[in-house]
Amino acid sequence: MKTLLASLVCSTAFLLSGAARAHDVNAMLQQALADKSVPAMAILVIRDGKIDAQAQAGVRANDGHDAVRADDVWNIGSDGKAMTVTLIARLVERGVLSWDAPLSRMLPALAGGMRAEYRDVNLMDLLSHRAGLPPNPDEAWINSTYADTRPLPLLRQEYAQRALADAPVAAPRGESHYSNSGAMIAAAIAEQATGKTYEELMQAEVFGPLGMRAAFGPTVRGQNLGHKEGKPIAGLMASNPLMMAPDGEIHLSMQDWAKFALDQLHGEQGKGKLLKRETYVLLHTAQGDTNAALGWGVMHFPPQAPQRVLTHLGSNGYWHALIALAPGSGDGLLIAANAGEGSSAQASQQQMAKTIMAGFGQAGK
Repeated sequence: MKTLLASLVCSTAFLLSGAARAHDVNAMLQQALADKSVPAMAILVIRDGKIDAQAQAGVRANDGHDAVRADDVWNIGSDGKAMTVTLIARLVERGVLSWDAPLSRMLPALAGGMRAEYRDVNLMDLLSHRAGLPPNPDEAWINSTYADTRPLPLLRQEYAQRALADAPVAAPRGESHYSNSGAMIAAAIAEQATGKTYEELMQAEVFGPLGMRAAFGPTVRGQNLGHKEGKPIAGLMASNPLMMAPDGEIHLSMQDWAKFALDQLHGEQGKGKLLKRETYVLLHTAQGDTNAALGWGVMHFPPQAPQRVLTHLGSNGYWHALIALAPGSGDGLLIAANAGEGSSAQASQQQMAKTIMAGFGQAGK
């Protein structure tokens, strides 16, 4: 089982060429599915703050004939990190947490084993991948948590302990170095501060207020399944360990994912449901001299009329997902596929994104 969530904060290479052109999402899907390594794919396009198009094609599992439906669920991998960040921001707004409190104060029980380089790291550093943390602590230990029956908050505290004992890969508040540990440690801090599990907090602070139906862990037969080496995969090992949920083990329908995306788009206009306008702006602003915001990567596209676009890619090895949002124009794009490593899903999604994003900001023109 691949436990390193294969995501990129900001992937710009696939967006640097290609002119805008008329597109048909159904035709795009059929072209993507011509490669049989991808059983199914779904796409949802947002224009001017409203859902403009949605389509899906293919089968839930490539050993069967059940076609995917509009309300089927998809694993979005690390694209869920933005949701974890939004949860943290809700707690900050209420004074439960602080953006600039040092780790040594937020996790006092771990301070004794915490490397000196991390003691002054704060939530902003963690959530913009600027804490200097390696991608993950010991992968063998992470795999062992599949069979560990201790409560998830205890496992997340141990994750934080192990991560903060690792040698840093860079000095804090410098360059961005993608790390799953940032979201994990932030979630452990939230659990300790509230006495609630991450899962309870996400339902209360994000999913519930937005009317989203979302779940953690693997999908099951009768729904969309991820694929490993060309075969559908179900059961416990079909996702990362549940302990890793804050990094991105959310599955949900495209419509429910869009509820979150639309709230992020509306937030900078003061019309979001979850946060103050200034908080959305903070989450969407690149930190330091990097392209890493809080839970997002930031780019400017298209070349002929560049605007700020928030991006993320997500995968747990068995799925691929992509999100791109342009708060200035209210445009956005969500794509998900039930195929991961060894498939053409990511390449197809990137090509689709290049085409559709070239038209961002063109509504009504």
